[in-house]
Amino acid sequence: MTTEAVPFQRRWLFSLLWTNVAVALVDLVAFAGGPARPTRELVQSLTITFFYSNLTCVLALLILGWLMQRLALRGVPPWKVVIPGILVFTTGGCLLAQSLLAAAGFSGSQHFWLDYYGTLRFALPLALVFGLGAMTHATLLGRVQTMERELHERQMAEERSRKLAAEARLRSLESWIHPHFLFNTLNSISALIAVDPVRADQIVGRLAVLLRASLDTSANSLIPLHQEIAMVESYLDIERVRLGDKLRARVEVPDELRETQVPPLSVQCLVENAVKHGITPQNDGGDVVVGGRADAEGVHIEVGDTGPGFQLADICAGHGLDKLVQRLDAIFGDRARLTVFRRDAYSVVEMILPRP
Repeated sequence: MTTEAVPFQRRWLFSLLWTNVAVALVDLVAFAGGPARPTRELVQSLTITFFYSNLTCVLALLILGWLMQRLALRGVPPWKVVIPGILVFTTGGCLLAQSLLAAAGFSGSQHFWLDYYGTLRFALPLALVFGLGAMTHATLLGRVQTMERELHERQMAEERSRKLAAEARLRSLESWIHPHFLFNTLNSISALIAVDPVRADQIVGRLAVLLRASLDTSANSLIPLHQEIAMVESYLDIERVRLGDKLRARVEVPDELRETQVPPLSVQCLVENAVKHGITPQNDGGDVVVGGRADAEGVHIEVGDTGPGFQLADICAGHGLDKLVQRLDAIFGDRARLTVFRRDAYSVVEMILPRP
């Protein structure tokens, strides 16, 4: 974890305050533990100490912070910059501060280097302690803020996924109770009752499966593939009664993929799109094949039909496939996608999901 997530200077400005507090405490302790002296000397000592510490700290914040941000992009650990930086800026800052004080007449020049070395004896340990403390604080703060941001993004993605899943269920329910589909299904059931009551009872059960799936208010963003296949088979069975020989459909999903987690109504969306737009408009109907496979890239769920085909870029906003793309993005990010292509006589829509 690098520290570039939050600007270095903004995260380390607290060190300026605590450095001043620390040097003030050191001065007070030294003053209280020594022989009695006038308060004026304490004020003078504090003023000079604050001048040293603030000049050194400000230089470190402005230059060392910028340097750390640049080197962090190259993967350099913060401590490899902070420790040499503290040594350089402390020695340089103290030298600059003493030179300015000498030029202004606040300190004599006859013992310049002796005073300078005496100052460094106290300044270097304090700078290392508080500099490393500031680095630790900044690093931990950066990690906490990054974790909070990732948690917020994950919560937003989950909320978006739940919303899209609810919309998918609503869209599915609307399609099942749409007069055209529902009346055709009821007419098919009515016609079957007299000639094949067992088959009529099966279709009633199939319709119940679809309605139950659409009314499911579960917050799960993923369900086992075998549950999704059960909905697909129910839908295809109903459409076979309505379309007769025009619809030739089969499901060829390997058993080892049946526990794969998929978004609810995702495969159903692909199959429904294939039947409505690929098969129904054709005078002679056509074939629909649902298949699946797994490889190093992920799990591939394919729905092919012998219709004219389409391009994914031509899907309008709000269409079922467009909503499915949004759901995949909300749940899996760039690890899942839809692709459309031709294979022999089939137009294939492939949903690629990450392997568990």
